[in-house]
Amino acid sequence: MVSKNTPKKSSRGISPWHSSWEELDKTFENFRRDLEKSFSSFPSISMPRFPHMQETSCDVIDEGKQLRVKMNVPGIQKKDIKLNVTDNSLEVSAEHKEESEEKKKNYLRKERSQVSYYRTLPLSEKVVSGQAKAKLTDGVLDIVLPKSTPTKVQAKKSVSVQ
Repeated sequence: MVSKNTPKKSSRGISPWHSSWEELDKTFENFRRDLEKSFSSFPSISMPRFPHMQETSCDVIDEGKQLRVKMNVPGIQKKDIKLNVTDNSLEVSAEHKEESEEKKKNYLRKERSQVSYYRTLPLSEKVVSGQAKAKLTDGVLDIVLPKSTPTKVQAKKSVSVQ
């Protein structure tokens, strides 16, 4: 005699509760939808964001007697930049934090922003680190690195593409 609690076997042999994979898929889809509905009633929370270390784009130009590095550092002030130059590498790091706060007792929003950059560039030629110069203009850091042994700038020759 078969007990009332024993599930009947399906004629297809896939599952005792579902007759096809399509029904199983529909069941999971309904479960997912119900779960999303139940969580939508909770208040929305945004997770705190960690400061993001951005890698900035840069150009390295050989000008014969010197190397010139142009690096984009938007949102950074010159007091926030740290440069370290060795005879064969350049390290640039920058961090700027801003915080705005209204002097109200029950503020609903308080915003902070932070931008950070870090880049180490190996240099193709030795430079005189003590003579390096840097200037920040409109978010572009221009670094001039005099070479230890200047090289002659190669003459350019136009080549036609076939």
